[in-house]
Amino acid sequence: MAMKCIVRKALFLAFFIAIVSFGYAQSIIKVTLLGTGAPVPSVERFGPAILVEAGGQKLLFDCGRGAAQRLWQLKIPLGKIDWLFLTHLHSDHVVGIPDLWLTGWIPAAYGRRDHPFRVIGPGGTKDMMQNLVKAFSWDIYTRSKENNKVDSGIDVIATDIKEGFVWEKDGVKVTPFTVRHADFIDSALGYRIDYAGHSVILSGDTRYSENLARYGKGADVVVHEVAAANEQSMQKSSLINQILGFHSSPEDGGKVFAQIKPKLAVYSHIVLLTADPKIPPPTVNDIVIRTNKKYKGALQVGEDLLSIEIGDEVKIIKNPAAPKPAEVIK
Repeated sequence: MAMKCIVRKALFLAFFIAIVSFGYAQSIIKVTLLGTGAPVPSVERFGPAILVEAGGQKLLFDCGRGAAQRLWQLKIPLGKIDWLFLTHLHSDHVVGIPDLWLTGWIPAAYGRRDHPFRVIGPGGTKDMMQNLVKAFSWDIYTRSKENNKVDSGIDVIATDIKEGFVWEKDGVKVTPFTVRHADFIDSALGYRIDYAGHSVILSGDTRYSENLARYGKGADVVVHEVAAANEQSMQKSSLINQILGFHSSPEDGGKVFAQIKPKLAVYSHIVLLTADPKIPPPTVNDIVIRTNKKYKGALQVGEDLLSIEIGDEVKIIKNPAAPKPAEVIK
């Protein structure tokens, strides 16, 4: 009798823990940095891509080089991505789209999309997707003859958006806002994601942006891009100065973080430049030191497959399977 009572208590406790854990998982925003790199074809830092999981949905923001590989490294079938949001259409942010779209349609375990491929982004997104459909028409035609695939899984629904648009589903709210990537680019976007009383800001590519700081008010976590080069490289290379002019310095990032005051600031899309192999590029530690001139709060320099859980507390989870990123990208 006593043993039955102990077993019942154990089962009840296990059930209670499972319910609490499920409830916690359903009330958090989980952000995973699939790729923290830039156009450099690095195997340590893949192209820009951030997975946001909230309200039972999987939302991907940008789809750079290797996004599909990182998803499957986490054993997430490509077909399970519900929506793809784009910050802008530079190649390093979109070059992984054909892989995610077409491989996600394959009926193997790594694919199995059973709904249209849905893409939301700035002006030009719809045209880009229509032309990708044309470019891969042979592949689509031949694979459509195979069995075991859901026909709608290859369909594309693309929508052009701008600041003022709001996407909402099952309690998850996605708000785009304009950022300052370059004087000749007026369509680059950042995103704010809100769910269950918590929020995260994704900067996209931008120089210092007052608009980003305004939309970031009250955000728990800010994921921001950063670019840096040492003074010697800046003196030697006009190209480096041009690149830096399209991005935020660590001081710029620190200024934004200090204005928003998040629980955690995170760097992704990390661009560390040098004009000469003999001139060392900045290190991750250099970025932190320069950021700390403007911002003294919690700061994490991202790496591929790092996750952040945003709830009443903010937790950083490093994936032990993630490759150790090099500190410098020349």
